[in-house]
Amino acid sequence: MLTVTDVSLQFSDRKLFDDVKIKFTPGNCYGLIGANGAGKSTFLKILAGDIEPTTGSVSLGINERLSVLRQNHFDYEEKSVIDVVMMGNQRLYQIMKEKNAIYAKEDFSDTDGLRAAELEGEFAELGGWEAENETAQLLQGLNISENLHYELMSALTAGEKIKVLLAQALFGKPDVLLLDEPTNGLDVNSINWLEEFLIDFENTVIVVSHDRHFLNKVCTHMADLDFRKIKIYVGNYDFWLKSSQLALKMKQDQNTKKEEQIKKLQEFIARFSANASKSKQATSRKKMLEKITLEDITPSSRRYPFISFKPEREIGNDLLQVENLSVTIDGKKILDNINFTLRPEDKTAFIAANDLTTTTLIRVIIGKLKPDTGSIRFGITTSQSYLSKDSTKEFDSKLSILDWLRQFASKEEDDTFLRGFLGRMLFSKDEVLKSVNVLSGGEKVRVMLSKMMLSKANVLVLDDPTNHLDLESITSLNNGLKDFKGALIFASHDHEFIQTLANRIIAISDRGMVERLDTTYDEFLENKKIRDQVEKLFKS
Repeated sequence: MLTVTDVSLQFSDRKLFDDVKIKFTPGNCYGLIGANGAGKSTFLKILAGDIEPTTGSVSLGINERLSVLRQNHFDYEEKSVIDVVMMGNQRLYQIMKEKNAIYAKEDFSDTDGLRAAELEGEFAELGGWEAENETAQLLQGLNISENLHYELMSALTAGEKIKVLLAQALFGKPDVLLLDEPTNGLDVNSINWLEEFLIDFENTVIVVSHDRHFLNKVCTHMADLDFRKIKIYVGNYDFWLKSSQLALKMKQDQNTKKEEQIKKLQEFIARFSANASKSKQATSRKKMLEKITLEDITPSSRRYPFISFKPEREIGNDLLQVENLSVTIDGKKILDNINFTLRPEDKTAFIAANDLTTTTLIRVIIGKLKPDTGSIRFGITTSQSYLSKDSTKEFDSKLSILDWLRQFASKEEDDTFLRGFLGRMLFSKDEVLKSVNVLSGGEKVRVMLSKMMLSKANVLVLDDPTNHLDLESITSLNNGLKDFKGALIFASHDHEFIQTLANRIIAISDRGMVERLDTTYDEFLENKKIRDQVEKLFKS
């Protein structure tokens, strides 16, 4: 059990947390949520002991161990992959090193023998004899091939290093597991494996993630950081979101009788309880949901941007034709002989084993990169608007947000219109005068989305559009794209984003592609024949 007692954190200009009291108990997975800047990652650092709170304390149970997903990808370059994973349990790793050093001595003494016996006993208690097998299973689950297990970390790609550090955090069955954005950099199969691992994990998990599908699948509770407090809610992210929206509606509608509100709440909880009973974590959560009262649900202070794309004209008969497309970057084949034709009604999601593949394909399609061979032809009635994975170059300017966006507005869309428009995108009052070169990642994406809305294009091309966005902006973007009447071409790691938007899935690699039309993402993943083809494609 992890106990947080009266924790506050005060900076010179503001207070992040105020008198937080929580108990995180075994058998539960807590999704820590809050608006950008609310302090989610900072709170995890307090729990990990990396930051001292201004007041209060954090305590673990006696003899319990806490494990943290670190982002120090380059700290282990000269260590083997298997050693780095085992370092997740520092005490076990120290015993292994000391034990091996003793056995390697040429002048092995009686004292050495006694010490080795002590170490062997503790080694067995900590599960040392199963450690190597557990390490191999974790790495294989995260698609780190067996031939890499004894390689040095310096030989791995950046994506592979991320997976090794995740395996390190999971290693040795920690009593409390802290995960900050654990799905970042993971492929589809690795995310699925991690979801199942956490569902079956018997101890305490606290996770920060912008992946709504992931939060819905693994979380038994949401820990909502709002108003400088943290409140625990039973249920997954969808339950928290809909219940907080229901609470806000009830608060706004002062004329509604309490009896009517209670009836609405009971109906709402009954629906979610029925769904909760289908999940692996379900039984206790279902009982807890049924005990919720009107007072247990409170409105959130979250703000949601208004995102709506209105194309100026419909697409004619032709959307996009790609023929014999091949691309080589720095001597490495990225795409080879890719062929497909998109229909005007298609909402197409590209998936791949790594981001370079999808980004390369999208950049070629939009004309930002020239292919080695092949052709790309958009229909003559199409107009495209593009959101790149990294918009930094777009904002290499000292222009204000208002002046920058004015470049893409029509004559009718004056400053009054643009200020109102930006206000709905959460840039209020003097914020519109901020220089674009100092914006955060999330702010840049919101400005780019504003530009795309002004374009009135009938084809939206988006490369990992949820990157940098908070959950509120992701939800608004997702809803805005659901209502969009034009065509979508996009790549994303967000499962729910793909599931709710795409009617066509194309998996690509340097060995070709696997295509599926008129299907949802879940249907695509559940089709064993397709899944086997994709797995073979990605492992080639």
